[in-house]
Amino acid sequence: MNEDEPAGTFPLGDRPTRAHGDQGLNDQTQRRIGNHLRALYDSVVQQPIPDRFRDLIARLDGEPSASDDLS
Repeated sequence: MNEDEPAGTFPLGDRPTRAHGDQGLNDQTQRRIGNHLRALYDSVVQQPIPDRFRDLIARLDGEPSASDDLS
């Protein structure tokens, strides 16, 4: 983007497109997209937090981690 373009504009070729002209997506399509996104993110949220992230959070909070006990 150059300085002459107002904020919120897109360079040519990067402009978002709409499926139905200026009307946007119909309600059924929006619901379907929403359902798919919810299913995707729900599966991500259900995954356990990796130990290395728990250790990092503990270190940032100032608590000793399990790996600190080994050194």
